[in-house]
Amino acid sequence: MSGLLWQPSPERVARAQLTAFARRVERAHGFELPDFAALHRFSVEHRPEFWRAIWDFAGVVGDGPGRALEPGTDRMPGARWFPEARLNYAENLLRRGDDSPALIFRGEDRVRGVLSHAALRERVAALASSFRSFGVEPGDRVCAVLPNLPETIVAALAAASVGAVWSSCSPDFGVRGVLDRFGQVEPKVLLTTDGYFYGGAVHDVRERSAEIRSRLPSVTEWIFVPYANADAKTPTGARRLADLEGEHAGAALAFERLPFDHPLAILFSSGTTGPPKCIVHGAGGTLLQHLKEHRLHVDLRAGDRFFYFTTCGWMMWNWLLSGLASEASLCLYDGSPTHPDAGVLFRFADEERFDVLGTSAKFLDAVAKSGLEPGRACDLTSVRTLLSTGSPLAPVGFDFVYEKISRDLCLSSISGGTDIVSCFVLGNPTAPVWRGEIQAPGLGMRVEVFDDDGRPVRGRKGELVCTAAFPSMPLGFWNDPDGSRYRAAYFERFPGVWCHGDFAETTEHGGFVIHGRSDAVLNPGGVRIGTAEIYRQVEQLDEVIEALVVGQEWEGDTRVVLFVVLREGCELDAPLRDRIRRQIRRNATPRHVPARILAVPEIPRTRSGKIVELAVREVLHGRPVKNLQALANPEALEHFRARPELSERGSEPE
Repeated sequence: MSGLLWQPSPERVARAQLTAFARRVERAHGFELPDFAALHRFSVEHRPEFWRAIWDFAGVVGDGPGRALEPGTDRMPGARWFPEARLNYAENLLRRGDDSPALIFRGEDRVRGVLSHAALRERVAALASSFRSFGVEPGDRVCAVLPNLPETIVAALAAASVGAVWSSCSPDFGVRGVLDRFGQVEPKVLLTTDGYFYGGAVHDVRERSAEIRSRLPSVTEWIFVPYANADAKTPTGARRLADLEGEHAGAALAFERLPFDHPLAILFSSGTTGPPKCIVHGAGGTLLQHLKEHRLHVDLRAGDRFFYFTTCGWMMWNWLLSGLASEASLCLYDGSPTHPDAGVLFRFADEERFDVLGTSAKFLDAVAKSGLEPGRACDLTSVRTLLSTGSPLAPVGFDFVYEKISRDLCLSSISGGTDIVSCFVLGNPTAPVWRGEIQAPGLGMRVEVFDDDGRPVRGRKGELVCTAAFPSMPLGFWNDPDGSRYRAAYFERFPGVWCHGDFAETTEHGGFVIHGRSDAVLNPGGVRIGTAEIYRQVEQLDEVIEALVVGQEWEGDTRVVLFVVLREGCELDAPLRDRIRRQIRRNATPRHVPARILAVPEIPRTRSGKIVELAVREVLHGRPVKNLQALANPEALEHFRARPELSERGSEPE
């Protein structure tokens, strides 16, 4: 396919909220903003004015805003945004109170549920009243181990309405994985379930939930949310969610308006190289950043059907939740995205008429490998934006979307992270989509690429950085009183500059390409190679379902080792190895060609679905993996341990 894959119509550009926002800024500040580049330049050169304009454009509910940035604090870390403002995150998400759908739920067991905006407000009011009766106060932690249910959203908003700090894990986490997270933040309230559906099976977690509760001494109230079996017996010592809502039915909806930087949520790093970092995010920064991203970069509108496939243990769940602030209807799915087949999410999109469909690059690749043509099997004409994240979307993934899903949608590959609960680079609904490229930097985000010496480079690979403060920077890490761990995580390499840990480059169109995580970058012969550059080539082959590549320390250098999962009935013989090498050599460089290519039956992943190159690298070198609880399938690591092929000299014959 050609490089240019999609161009928005003049009508779409004219009615985009991004266009309306630019015209508003022009009138207010006297600037000429003829294109996105000019708007982005304004947004980073006049950041206080830009973020104040976002507050006004989005109609943030609260007291203020007052000054956008406290004088003398414009640094990283340390910037203080909207120091005079007071708001409540839940109040902004519950501004709509009519009978239109707020939440549309679909479970793998084919259960469907709809909750209106009015009903959502009533349920949040009731649960918030029960929290207050428990003595929950601003700053207390409310934690949940729940599926992606409407009840989970009710609980998160109830916690936010009283000023409590929310944190959640999906119920597939083991006991140790939950305790590694919640044990650090010491919740007062814990919500758990009886089980969940995945891959055609029911997974009973009652014993696991009881053990988690028994090992969290800070918990004073335990709330039970049945899902797998509506008639499941309430555990001894727990209160049933429905009973609490019934006891407090009719309670007035009340919100604690708190400072802009009051903590809203604690998210966790993957924890594959040690205990998870507890990343504390503020209510105001999260709200303002998500409103900007949803309304300007996604063009999310009131009444839109907004879907993202996610669990409650991934930051995309928090990002999806904030869609209520734009008065959208959130579409929730809990279960396997490929059961009973790869078309389940596309049928959901068809039946509920999604406007925005969000998923991961790995899912799109899996659908392509399955042979499904979603646009032929389903009516997806309502989908005007398709979002992809979790890992870089390969150029062939772009091709698949436009060839097999829809020719008329804005494909926005987006990238950021749990660290900022948002994006550094993402979509632009008023601009073309170019094959393999993320469209644009986030407005208000001074995103650059640095070389190893900290100098900005264009068109060359380097470190993705942000060189100026922004509102959704974390407030800090939990239990890090002097901020030393926080500073070491992001600001140690380039002082005063956020170094995100992505290996990236800018493009001639003003976009970005992410080549993988910097800590997983390969370095054969002293040349830095992003792992995504190899994945893009290997995963084009029909025989290969997915791949994982690491660098093996070998004879004073690094050699590239590639592991592949093959389609059933395929064998990693000499001809297939040769085809893999030719594909990589032809489309990348000889440096990218692996010294070893080995087959494995599965690849280890985090619970949010990301492959864990670093854990495999540790196994290859006989070093312990520090936190197996962070993995969804830790047993998969055994396929990489003590492989005799990796103790042999030289490369395989070509």
